[in-house]
Amino acid sequence: MRMVLSRLAALLPVLFGLCFLSFALLSLVPGDPVTALLGLEADPTAAAALRAKYALDQPFLLRFVVWLGHVLIGDFGRSIQTGRPVLEMVLTALVPTLQLGFCALLVSLAIAIPAGVISASRRNSLADFGASLLALFGLSLPSFWLAILLILFLSIRLSLFPASGYVPFLADPLEALHHIALPALTLGVGMAAATMRMSRAAMLEALSADYIRTARAKGLPWRRVVWKHALRNALIPVVTLVGLQLGQLMGGVVVTETVFAWPGIGKLTVDAIFARDYPVVQGAILAAAVLFVLINLATDMIYAVLDPRMRGTP
Repeated sequence: MRMVLSRLAALLPVLFGLCFLSFALLSLVPGDPVTALLGLEADPTAAAALRAKYALDQPFLLRFVVWLGHVLIGDFGRSIQTGRPVLEMVLTALVPTLQLGFCALLVSLAIAIPAGVISASRRNSLADFGASLLALFGLSLPSFWLAILLILFLSIRLSLFPASGYVPFLADPLEALHHIALPALTLGVGMAAATMRMSRAAMLEALSADYIRTARAKGLPWRRVVWKHALRNALIPVVTLVGLQLGQLMGGVVVTETVFAWPGIGKLTVDAIFARDYPVVQGAILAAAVLFVLINLATDMIYAVLDPRMRGTP
């Protein structure tokens, strides 16, 4: 509990700094949300009234303090384009993004961990070279190009999966998995490449440790030594990388969500930027930042589970 509280206390200034920086950058973006909504030939009186309604005529620091005060009580404001509450729009878009991120993580781990372990345990073999080549291919492959290829072959030519669309998991689990397969595979392949290389390096270091030689000298089967003893100690750097990837995934799925018309937080942010809907952009950025902070906190807690020596680390 002390570790969790200290991590939360350290992350609060990060959230504040990110909110201030993003608010300042949005204020410097060219264009006017009122002009984007009403047009260039709008009535000056109506435009002035709309600016006053959203406090766009106030100084930057005053607008930031007012916005932050409202956020602290759960009021993220209203969208300039639609008039809907920003918090409602962000939470609605957050569910598909979390669903996509979780499935992409499962795809990544299902590919990366077995490939990394087999590659490290059979060093310099054909399996090792093949896994390293596939990892290099995955790291070099642009996500938008992979998404287009998957749509072309698996959706258009073979008609195995839909090219776009979203189905809530609770509404129809099978149909939801059917629609999420291609975007999850697109994100999971890129994540798996980096995770596989990290797991291979960590496993090589673990397999050269003294306790592994001791376990082998005691006559334990090689498979048990690799999968039970070495893998657990090799997972700590892998957890670090997966935590960073998942945090970046929550705020960086713009390309994949746009290609597959996935109604997540990334697509919401892009649409709001083009519409100059600054309250929605600010709310989406804050939601992505909070997710990143919580994922890092969860990563620290997983450390404590994998390595008991870290449980007392402040």
